[in-house]
Amino acid sequence: MTGSMFDVERIRKDFPILSRELPGGRPLVYLDSGNSSQKPTHVINTMRDHLEQHYSNVGRAMHALGSESTEAYESARDKIAAFVGAPERDEVVFTKNASEALNLVAYAFGNPTCADERFRMGPGDEIVISEMEHHSNIVPWQLLAQRTGAKLRWFSVTDEGRLDLSSLDELVNERTKIVSIVHQSNVLGTINPVAPVLARARQVGALMMLDASQSVPHRQVDVAALGVDFVAFTGHKMVGPSGIGVLWGRRELLEAMPPFLGGGEMIEAVWMDHSTFAPVPHKFEAGTPPIVEAIGLGAAVDYLTSVGMEDIRRHEHDLTEYGLRALGEFPGLRVIGPQTAEDRGGTLSFTIPGVHPHDVGQVLDDHFGIAVRVGHHCARPLHLRFGIPATTRASIYLYNTTDEIDALVRGLHHVAKIFG
Repeated sequence: MTGSMFDVERIRKDFPILSRELPGGRPLVYLDSGNSSQKPTHVINTMRDHLEQHYSNVGRAMHALGSESTEAYESARDKIAAFVGAPERDEVVFTKNASEALNLVAYAFGNPTCADERFRMGPGDEIVISEMEHHSNIVPWQLLAQRTGAKLRWFSVTDEGRLDLSSLDELVNERTKIVSIVHQSNVLGTINPVAPVLARARQVGALMMLDASQSVPHRQVDVAALGVDFVAFTGHKMVGPSGIGVLWGRRELLEAMPPFLGGGEMIEAVWMDHSTFAPVPHKFEAGTPPIVEAIGLGAAVDYLTSVGMEDIRRHEHDLTEYGLRALGEFPGLRVIGPQTAEDRGGTLSFTIPGVHPHDVGQVLDDHFGIAVRVGHHCARPLHLRFGIPATTRASIYLYNTTDEIDALVRGLHHVAKIFG
């Protein structure tokens, strides 16, 4: 296990669902946090308290509840800005998830209402992503390419599950307008090297975006230190609620970008024939926002900070090493992705010869109460690259233990016995 400072048994008591008994008396073994994490009591109680005692719409009402709700909502923005090292709190834009954050940025490119040269996009221009992306960081760029006539290009992935940078200088070139890659893969666990890609992007005048949905929950991410232009992440993977995500962007870029959605709260003034828009971040937060969800995400940030992101990273690193060793001893099992815990998160995706991942997941759940995810994990091109239709994915978080990894391996032996 990890060092004495990190008490995983105490942490587990903060998550009510982890003590749940499933039908048939099976204890819950939750190894699906890469899909969505569980929620601590602090987040649940904070959201309940706001609904019970303080709820009102934000930025509109002059009464006491309106003031309390607005203050709590904007306080959450402050907490999240500090958590990711944002130079300014107004650089944090609330979205409904990371997908919306990525789409928001893609929408700005080639938009005739955006006069900034950096967002001009048309035939001859290029967009660069990678083969290991979640669909959320593929489809918006495909749509952009279709809209503008730009060309979509991508980094390939090595057999070891690392980003192939051998063609970096050719791939990211003077025609490149935006590079958008995942910070940590949701299938491979790979933590991608940002510095060399960013250096090349800067060299050719391209902007750079990171999908940090799988990194922000698990390690300290400092957007200013990373030096990129945009970062997207989501609340439900970092012990917060669903329905809330974050786009961080450099202020001058956000100011240059057109609104993504029109409506109430994102305006400065409206006439019948035109409108002027509120300053960032409110320009991008049309309509009634996910108020309680944002406050819940602020509570999640409080919780993770109280545990300590470096302690969480160390605990997960130890568990990842343990899990890779344990799975490596299983006959015929193939881990897709890096075989060591170096520059790697706790996402363990694998195949077992002759057994479909859907059958693996069903047996683990039905017989042992083990929750894993099966399928292509919204990363079908990556699975095609490895010549497989699907994987079984066990993803770990701060509340998981070596005992749960052992339970997974026992369950896999039972799977192998059933399917011969």
